[in-house]
Amino acid sequence: MKIMAFGSLKPMTTEQQHAYMPTEVPQTLQLYLDGKLEQFWLREEWKGVFFLLNVASIEEADLLLNALPLAKAGLMTYELMPVGPLAPLGMLLPS
Repeated sequence: MKIMAFGSLKPMTTEQQHAYMPTEVPQTLQLYLDGKLEQFWLREEWKGVFFLLNVASIEEADLLLNALPLAKAGLMTYELMPVGPLAPLGMLLPS
């Protein structure tokens, strides 16, 4: 199942960045290496992230993302949305 996660980052102090980013980044990369996180983008002006996850359920996505350091600290929140193929394109194919 594909899940698009829209992460919203609260403003952080320099101290918070130094405290959380050294663990946030490696844990995020581990999700990528584990095949759970397929693609990721930074929202402009450090407002958050967009993640495309490949997981068994929306509940799994929620557990994985909320286990990351920024979410645990209440600095990042996620809106999760299941996504899939653009099915209406099938109408363009011959019968």
